[in-house]
Amino acid sequence: MIALHDLLVSARAGHTPVCRDADAVLDFAAFRARTLRLAAALQAQPLKRYALCLDDSFDFACTLFALLGCGKEPVIPANAAPGYLADLSGAYDCLLTAADMPALERDAVAQDTLDGRWAIDPHAGLTLFTSGSSGTPKPVQKTLAQFNAEVHTLEQQWGEALGQATILASVPHHHIYGILFRVFWPLAAGRAFDRNVSADPQAIQARIKQGGATVVVSTPAQLSRWPELPGFAALAPAPLAFFSSGGPLAAETASQYAASFGSAPIEVYGSTETGGIAWRRQNESDAWRAMPGILVQRADDGALSVRSPHLGHDDWHRTDDEAAFDSDGRFRLLGRLDRVIKLDGKRLSLAELETRLAQHPFVAQVAVTRLAGASRERAGAVVVLTEAGNEALRANGRVPLVKTLRRHLAAYFDLVLLPRHWRFRLALPFDARGKLPAAALAASFEARADGVEVLAEAQQGDQFYYELHVPRTLVHFAGHFPGLPILPGVVQVDWAIRLAATHVPAASTPASIDRLKFMAPVPPGALLKLSFAHDAANQRIQFVYRLGERDCASGVIVYRERA
Repeated sequence: MIALHDLLVSARAGHTPVCRDADAVLDFAAFRARTLRLAAALQAQPLKRYALCLDDSFDFACTLFALLGCGKEPVIPANAAPGYLADLSGAYDCLLTAADMPALERDAVAQDTLDGRWAIDPHAGLTLFTSGSSGTPKPVQKTLAQFNAEVHTLEQQWGEALGQATILASVPHHHIYGILFRVFWPLAAGRAFDRNVSADPQAIQARIKQGGATVVVSTPAQLSRWPELPGFAALAPAPLAFFSSGGPLAAETASQYAASFGSAPIEVYGSTETGGIAWRRQNESDAWRAMPGILVQRADDGALSVRSPHLGHDDWHRTDDEAAFDSDGRFRLLGRLDRVIKLDGKRLSLAELETRLAQHPFVAQVAVTRLAGASRERAGAVVVLTEAGNEALRANGRVPLVKTLRRHLAAYFDLVLLPRHWRFRLALPFDARGKLPAAALAASFEARADGVEVLAEAQQGDQFYYELHVPRTLVHFAGHFPGLPILPGVVQVDWAIRLAATHVPAASTPASIDRLKFMAPVPPGALLKLSFAHDAANQRIQFVYRLGERDCASGVIVYRERA
């Protein structure tokens, strides 16, 4: 092991592999020479803080250590979305992308590369970003010494088992998990890392088949897809280990890996702020055990607290995860205490998502909630529209409106983090205390007691508009009719009365239903549009159901005002 701050002045053999690029191997001599040239070129520039948006892991590693070597400050954004980078513009002086590398390389050729100048300060700083609970990206300042402590912890725990294996990864290096396992740890230990991110499991399979010992660094979402692929259990040579982080691995997935390879993936638990905290292999236990040198305890409110050399201080750090401890000192995680969830291994602040949505001119109010699912957490957005938003909904429908809002969010978030579940309401479900209960928000994504799912609603004067989903499991389809289920007309009338009554309470007990017509059948799973026109003077509410481009039912609800 070489200390990270000594990397550029170490006596490591020049032929030591650093990076595998298909069949080629870039060795330590090539890495060091390129890094020193880049350091000299960067040192000649007056700017101090450089944001690195380089997807190529070898380019990233060389440029990162070049910045550290010449006393600059690397800033590592979580993604390269234009709106996200614009928000971080105050955190950096210069943005380095792949398009900037040719010019930087040309400047480097002419620079002096005397070796003695490039010892790195052990306490040199790096800035990463994570989703803060306040709704804005949160900068996390780390020192090279903290990363150095962590890679030594990783090597102590697993170094002997990994040997000289090549590190293959399906995760980027813009987050702490990726930068530690794909860049810092291999460089310190003298292992090679693969040059490209292989997000496609079949791409990693192809790399494994090229031969040699390998280790796979991935996420629960990606690892869960592998067992379904042809040849999964016959990977040869089998990877020495699978690492997983970013969220819990499903027990079923862990069992599939244990059955095929003799052990489950190594799951690593931690955060950007804390670094690695604990690990587990579910075929051994579903409880987490602390890494070497890490102390853990449970706070009075159940929060897991950590004391670690990865923190950069000697105090206890309180996490936002609730934990329960076993008698042997291992612990199980019981859920988040804040409003941050993990989607496909990526951290998402629900507060930040709300902040971004509220900036769109169609959005008056918004609440984003976590939705429980069988396999993973999901995010659902409940939106109250502005007048312009209501007009867009009535004119174009829910699907185009959702696409518009998703495009707005895509400037700030990775696509996998965007909500797939949307509800448009006239008001958020505040309770009597002015609170937004999580249960009430979650109920917005469920069918009502009368069976219908309300996807969207809008109002303009005496005009009301709904988009509805007819669940396939609706009890009313039973026996109506065998082999060709259709929604009974009486159910359609009942839904119209109930929804009209939310605006006109007297309509809940109509005097009559006039001019009732059924023009087209409504099948299971149908998406219906329901429009109301309220004539208060004559105490009548006309309703029309539309299925696709045609009317399928209509009528007039006649009511009498109660005394």
